Amino acid sequence: MTDTDPLAAGRRTADELVRLLTDGDPAGADRLLAGIPEIRDLVFVGAGLTAVARAEGRRLPPAQRAQASTQQLHLGALRDAHRDDPEGLRGWLRQAAEEIVLIRSQQAIADRFAG
Repeated sequence: MTDTDPLAAGRRTADELVRLLTDGDPAGADRLLAGIPEIRDLVFVGAGLTAVARAEGRRLPPAQRAQASTQQLHLGALRDAHRDDPEGLRGWLRQAAEEIVLIRSQQAIADRFAG
């Protein structure tokens, strides 16, 4: 993931990871994550996922928003526990991306009931 702007590259990779999981391609998601060898690059992907999860979580109804916020705390602890372990960080990224997929499905349900 060599890029002159590592944050932008991390965000693009984060978006691709979420797309793969949304499309039902967990093997593709695993391949994408396996192709990121550097801890620094894994962390930039995580920053992209965190930004998306927090922004989209704020649009949820209050109960779901609270759950999403709590999940972000758990994901932060998971990240911290694996800060020097690329494989552990890949697991963190996978869970963070799955959380975004969940947030989006919750938002879609809330939108159906509100509309």
